[in-house]
Amino acid sequence: MSLTMGSGPFGHAPAGAFVPGMVLIEPYPRRMRGLLDGETIVDSSHGQLVHEPGRLPRCFFPMADVRTDLLVPGPAGVPSAALGESQVWDLRVGDRLVERAAIAYPAPPPEATRVKDHIALYWRALDQWYEEDVLAVAHIRDPYHRVDALPSSRHVRVSLDGVTLAESDKPVVIYETSLVPRWYFAQSDVRVPLEPSDYRSWCAYKGEAGYWSLMVGDTPHVNLAWTYHDPRHDASLAKDRVAFFNERVDVDIDGVREERPGGPWADPDWWRDTTSENDL
Repeated sequence: MSLTMGSGPFGHAPAGAFVPGMVLIEPYPRRMRGLLDGETIVDSSHGQLVHEPGRLPRCFFPMADVRTDLLVPGPAGVPSAALGESQVWDLRVGDRLVERAAIAYPAPPPEATRVKDHIALYWRALDQWYEEDVLAVAHIRDPYHRVDALPSSRHVRVSLDGVTLAESDKPVVIYETSLVPRWYFAQSDVRVPLEPSDYRSWCAYKGEAGYWSLMVGDTPHVNLAWTYHDPRHDASLAKDRVAFFNERVDVDIDGVREERPGGPWADPDWWRDTTSENDL
């Protein structure tokens, strides 16, 4: 899907609608299924994807596609300027109760009626999610998000405090929507010992990442690098390669030093943050 083609928001036949506050609501025709304790809680290909500033998209499903008989009304949620007053729901399956499992906006303003009689389930509230028959991880996928893994012949050197960490003229670069390019090195091109970490993260587009820590002189650098051992299709060229956080190392491309980007990964303790960016 493209922003400017077909049913995209700027295409010749846009399927979505903009709501005041820079909010886009559009159909999400991908079949999504969510399970808890083996029970299918939602099975729908008629979702409405809500794009809001500063957060990952949320998918609102028709009530008819959700096991609303398993939902228990909870407290009122935080109102939204774009979507109106909210209602939070708990979810009970057998003896298991998941608090704050879902949210709905029962009386949205006229411009947001697409979410009326729809409900969004918290991603973390369910045990498994599937997109068609493929296990989905981390959060719902944004149709405008791209991951392009490409082989490169540029000479790339990663260093820290003058110590070369990795160097190659055959790296793989991943260009990912809204993120800085990430350079992935064959493990034979890594110049320092790597210590595997117990930390893991999940990307909806690239898969599960395992992390590496390392020493530079007497200074430990925890979770400074990562590897996708079983990447999703779009990142397959990066399989078993090692990437370093541009935010915390120096990257020279064809002899030219890149400026370190800012952002959350510039903090060496970023991985200690246990909050989820997709908590609704």
